[in-house]
Amino acid sequence: MTVGGRDLAGRDLGGRDLGWRPRLVAFDVDGTVVDHDGVMPDPVRDAVAAVVSAGVPVVLATGRSWHGTQEVVDLLGLPPGKSVCSNGAVIVHYPPQEIVKAITFDPRDVIARVEEFAPGTLIAVEEIGRGYRLNDHFPGGDLTGEMIIEDTAELGSRPVTRVILRDPTRSDQDFLALASHLGLHGVTYFVGWSAWLDIAPAGVNKATALAEVAADLGVRAEDVLAFGDGRNDIEMLRWAGRGVAIGDAPEEVRQAANAVTDRFADGGPVAELSRWFA
Repeated sequence: MTVGGRDLAGRDLGGRDLGWRPRLVAFDVDGTVVDHDGVMPDPVRDAVAAVVSAGVPVVLATGRSWHGTQEVVDLLGLPPGKSVCSNGAVIVHYPPQEIVKAITFDPRDVIARVEEFAPGTLIAVEEIGRGYRLNDHFPGGDLTGEMIIEDTAELGSRPVTRVILRDPTRSDQDFLALASHLGLHGVTYFVGWSAWLDIAPAGVNKATALAEVAADLGVRAEDVLAFGDGRNDIEMLRWAGRGVAIGDAPEEVRQAANAVTDRFADGGPVAELSRWFA
C-alpha cells in the first residue's frame, strides 16, 4: 500500500541512491519513541540503541520542555550530546546539562489576543529547566515540572521561549481555526493532537534548531534521517534528507515526508531503523 508515492513500510519509491546512509538520526518524542502516556516499547529502545552502537549521533527534537526531554534521553541511554526542545526554541547539551541556546519573544500580544478572542483558554509560559507559569492548572499529565499560578499580566511580564494554549473542550480543528482567527504575527505556532496550541518565536521550529546541531557535528541536511508524527514536525521532515512520518500522523504530516512507516502500535520507527541499522 502506498501513500503519496511512499509505502507504509517506509520504503521510498522515488529511487533514492542505494548507497545513502544516515549520518544523524533525529526523533520527535511523543508518538514517535514513546506513546502518549510516555511509555517506550522495548523494540523502539533497542532500535535506537542500534543507531548509537553504529556511532551515529541521535538527536531528540521535541515540543517538550527540557525537563520533560531529559527523562527520555536517560531512558534511551544516549551518550553526551544535544537535544532540541520547545519546538526549536531551546537547545540543551547533556550530560552535563548546559543550556546552549534559548530564543525568546515578548508574549504580551499573544496573551492579549487570546483573552479577547478565546476567554477561558488555559495559558502557560515555559520556565526552562523548572516548569511553567500558568493562569490555571492544565488537565493532569499535560505539563510536568513546577507549576506557578499567575495572572495573565504576570505571564506576559518578561520574554519567554514558548506560550502554550489549551482548552480541553475544543478539538484540534477548533484550535486550527482559533490560530487563524487570532491572526498571529511575529511568532511561529503549532497545533497539537488535542486542543493544544504551541507558540514559539518567529522563524523558530525543529528544523532551524536541528540544522544548527547538525552543522556543529559536520553533518549535512541531506544526510539526516528524521522521524515525526505531529504538525510541529513538518518543517523537520521537509528539511531532512529522509523525513519519515509515523503511520498515525495527520495527512499533512504524511505529505511532508519522504516516507511513511508503521503506526506507533505496530513498531513506529523500528522497521525504518532496521533498514539502515542491523
